[in-house]
Amino acid sequence: MEYQLDIIINKPLAEVVKLMDDPANLKKWQPELVSFEHIGGKERTAGQKSKIVYLMGKKECEMIETIESHDLPDLLITRYETDGVVNRVENHFKAVGADQTHWMTKNQFKFTSIGMKLMGFFMKKAFPKQTMNYMQRFKDFAENTPS
Repeated sequence: MEYQLDIIINKPLAEVVKLMDDPANLKKWQPELVSFEHIGGKERTAGQKSKIVYLMGKKECEMIETIESHDLPDLLITRYETDGVVNRVENHFKAVGADQTHWMTKNQFKFTSIGMKLMGFFMKKAFPKQTMNYMQRFKDFAENTPS
């Protein structure tokens, strides 16, 4: 499954990228985040691996994040792997004038287990909706963070 989403953030590109690239900010716009732990590679570079745990409902979901490309301020590509799912996300950032940033994501999901393939088939619309929810939360966080 693949899809692309866009949002405009009312903040300059440099500020958006700085907020996005700091793992300490994750909990500020992802309240279901339980933990983020660097487990390998040089931090904030291609090859870095992190263990991330989210609370999904009443269950914890652990995944491994791998940075595939860290070419900010323009591009950040990450891959998330958990049981039955591999999610690759291309984050593209572009200045829109002096005070706005266009954030576009290209999302690709590969389901590797029968259960997740079924879930992906029956819940196709839920994945883009959840991604847009995260994007909107980041936008709100960024726009409300003092410069």
